[in-house]
Amino acid sequence: MAGWLHSKTGLNWRAAALLGLISSTFSTLVSQFLAARIGRDAVVDWMVVATIPFRDGMLHIEPSWPAIIAGILFHQWADFSWAVVFFGLFGRWTAGLSPQAILLVAMPWALFTSAAEWFFLVPLIPFWQPIFTLNQPYWIGFLVHAVSASMYPLFPWLRDWLANRLPSPHRRFTAVWSGLAAAGLLVLGTVAFLGWQNREPPWMDENPGFDQSYMRRMAAHHAQGVELAQIAIDKAQDPYLKNLAHLMGADQKGEIAMFRQWWRSWFEGDLPPPSPQEHAGMPGMLSREQMESLRRTNGADFDPLFIMLMTTHHQGAITMADEALREASDIRLRLMAHATRHAQRGEIELMHGTEGWQAVKSATLSLFAPAGEAPADRRPSAPSTHRH
Repeated sequence: MAGWLHSKTGLNWRAAALLGLISSTFSTLVSQFLAARIGRDAVVDWMVVATIPFRDGMLHIEPSWPAIIAGILFHQWADFSWAVVFFGLFGRWTAGLSPQAILLVAMPWALFTSAAEWFFLVPLIPFWQPIFTLNQPYWIGFLVHAVSASMYPLFPWLRDWLANRLPSPHRRFTAVWSGLAAAGLLVLGTVAFLGWQNREPPWMDENPGFDQSYMRRMAAHHAQGVELAQIAIDKAQDPYLKNLAHLMGADQKGEIAMFRQWWRSWFEGDLPPPSPQEHAGMPGMLSREQMESLRRTNGADFDPLFIMLMTTHHQGAITMADEALREASDIRLRLMAHATRHAQRGEIELMHGTEGWQAVKSATLSLFAPAGEAPADRRPSAPSTHRH
């Protein structure tokens, strides 16, 4: 065993494991610091990741610390595993590459690994969990994998260090690359800290009219969505639907918090409610009578009515998000709108029991199709629930 550890193959596996610890930790920190800058609630995203191995019981309208920690650890295990596969299992071809060559293949590898997870490993074999793919658009996973793979050029120096081959010929590249990574983390961490103090990077354009109106309208729309979700948490008969209600509430509460943080940073003061004209023009908003009808409904009649009303509500948010993709001035709002559109379409699919290849197909089409053309834009008259 000792001989294997010091052999060329054993050295590759040891260096790959060390690199996996570094790359997974780096991607976790970057994800945490960057999330709010592009309109993501990191704790909700970690909770969704936790559902992959631990299933739907991880979902809570207020993400719990066990769910957050489980999501982070599972993410780090996945990133660690991909580094070990790249330099351990495939070490015969990759371990001898220079840092510059590794950098060239790292991004295609990130594209492959993120696609493998999003399109196959998570929604199909071995996890068969559609929530992740239907809730998070593919580009988020690719960004995370790209950040992790950006640490792969450190491998040659790590292998030399473990083998006591010092000074390593790769020391200068490693020093520069590590310094850039540390500086990037410092900048992102500083920006994140300032954001938590309501000092996000300023709004970027000249005429904020549409962006302000969209933020007011979507925050109010989400507030009703949270109210709907809370009713289902209390009254839904199907445990799977009750878990989905936790997810829908957490998603929308997270986006409301982001709108408020951005508003205080960009325009000063608290996020105001929409004007009466804006409120009247919001698609998918339920009437007071519809909300009261849902509150009065109990037993077996509740779940179909909730699915119908939440589908209608989500379809309105999808229309609004699609409009923001076309009209919003700040790129952060457009990124957030795309993720909102994807998640709301995905939650409609989840309420109607979509899984397997159909979930992959629906999520893929949802990435590109405009409002009204994605398979998630269902008729709300024929709901069906699904049980894990």
